[in-house]
Amino acid sequence: MKVGLLLEGGAMRCMYSEGVIDVFLENNIKIDGIVGVSAGALFGINYKSKQVGRGLRYSKKYAKNKDYMGLYSFLTTGNIMNEDFCFKRIVNELDPLDYETFKNSDTEFFAVVTNLETGEAEYIKIDDLKDRNSLEILRASGSMPFLSKPVAVNNKKYLDGGIADSIPIDKIMSMGFDKVIVVLTRPNDYKKKRTNQTFPKIYFRKYPKFAEAVNNRYKKYNEELEKVSKLEKEGKIIVIRPSKLVKVKRIEKDANKLQEMYDLGKDDTLRLLDKIKEFYS
Repeated sequence: MKVGLLLEGGAMRCMYSEGVIDVFLENNIKIDGIVGVSAGALFGINYKSKQVGRGLRYSKKYAKNKDYMGLYSFLTTGNIMNEDFCFKRIVNELDPLDYETFKNSDTEFFAVVTNLETGEAEYIKIDDLKDRNSLEILRASGSMPFLSKPVAVNNKKYLDGGIADSIPIDKIMSMGFDKVIVVLTRPNDYKKKRTNQTFPKIYFRKYPKFAEAVNNRYKKYNEELEKVSKLEKEGKIIVIRPSKLVKVKRIEKDANKLQEMYDLGKDDTLRLLDKIKEFYS
C-alpha cells in the first residue's frame, strides 16, 4: 500500500504541519510520497531527511534575527525570506540538513511552484538537495508574490506554488497512492476571500497569466476545500487541520506563537493517531 501526504502552505502557520510530520516520524508512520506547497514544502523536507524538531528549532531560534526573514531582508535584498541566510547558512551551517538521509529516503518528494509565464502550477520532484536547482525550487515554492523576486530555474521564472494550486488534491489523487493524508493549516470554517483584482494586474503586467492566477486563487482555493471535505466525508482521505484558531502572522516573530502552533499540530495528530493507523490497515 502506498500513502501520499499533501502539505498545504501558509508561511509560519506551517509550524502546524511541522508538528504533524514530527508525530509521524516519532510513531513510524510511513509516507511514500509528499506533495508540498510553499512553506509546506520548506518544512516537509524534514520528514524525508528524518530530522524531528528541526523546523521548529531554527524557526524559534532565528525568528527575531533580522537576517532570517522580514522587513529588513525585503528592503536589503528584495526578498522577504533572506536567500543567503535561509538557503545557505541555515541548511549548511546553523542547523544543517541531513542531505544523505534525504537522498537515500525512498519517500518521493514534490514541491509545487507557479510558472510566471503560464500562470500554471508545476510539480517538481526533488531527489537530491545538494543539487542547487533543488534548493532553488524550494525557495521558489515559498517565495510570496509582491514580497519576493521571481526565482529562475532552467530559464523559467517561478513564484509561490500556492498561487496556482494551494491544495493540489486533484494532483495527489492522480499519483497512484492507495491512501492520502491532507494537512491543512486553517481551521475547518475558513474560506478565502476575494482580494483586490486591480493591483496584481498592474504589478504583474508583464505576466498577465500569473496575475490572473493571483486573482482567481480565492475561488480555486475554496473549490479545493470543498473537494477535500467531500473526499473526507466519503472516507477516501484523512484530513488533519487545526482544531482551533491560533493567530500566527505570515512572518511570525513570537517564538511562543510558533511553539503553540507546533504543539497544536502534534496534539491534533496524536488524537487522530489510532484513526490514521486504522486508515493504513
